[in-house]
Amino acid sequence: MSERTQVVVVGGTSGIGRHFAQSAARRGNDVVVTGRSEDRTKGVADEIGGRARGLALDLAEPERMVAALADVRRVDHLVLAALDRDYNTVREYRPADAIRLLTVKLVGYTAVLQALAPRMTDESAVVLIGGLASHRPYPGSTTVTTANGGIGALVRTLAVELSPVRVNALHPSIVSDTPFWSDKSAAREAAAARALTRRPVTMQDCTEAITFLLENRAVNGVNLNIDGGEVLI
Repeated sequence: MSERTQVVVVGGTSGIGRHFAQSAARRGNDVVVTGRSEDRTKGVADEIGGRARGLALDLAEPERMVAALADVRRVDHLVLAALDRDYNTVREYRPADAIRLLTVKLVGYTAVLQALAPRMTDESAVVLIGGLASHRPYPGSTTVTTANGGIGALVRTLAVELSPVRVNALHPSIVSDTPFWSDKSAAREAAAARALTRRPVTMQDCTEAITFLLENRAVNGVNLNIDGGEVLI
């Protein structure tokens, strides 16, 4: 492609989203990163450097997505990496927290696609970030497991509805060097021990997998697990 690739990373201020956005910027692409706070999002874009810019939006307010994304003119690659964490058990259920997380991950992601679909080309590609809680639930993961399972189903209908735009999802296990997990040594060591590779998943692993899903034009409607073979045990 002679023109610079136009990349949008929703949830690009930390973790996997930020790591991928940095990689995309280093490759010379135009990158839009989004986050909830305008000041933080613009600050992160400045830190990423290159041709990155920040845009504030809140996926918990999906009705505002069209307006929030109005100045994004073209989208070649879209990564939906925003998340809310929710430790929520059935016996001590907090409906408001569950509603927010499910709104962000399912309604919010879809509202972003509604807003940006008119700015995509036949060669555009989308990656949604889910997680392996859909396959490996744990106490308190009720909402997270539901959301990640929803992402797995959402990918298939989006691929059909947005064709020929390609839509795939990445489902990593514990990503050991994200801000959330980097100081939780017991969880990281347990994930590494469960993996057949005997090593944890890293943000670099995720960035490489996202890049593959975006760039391989034969891959569509796929839910890709990256866990070192953990789900086989």
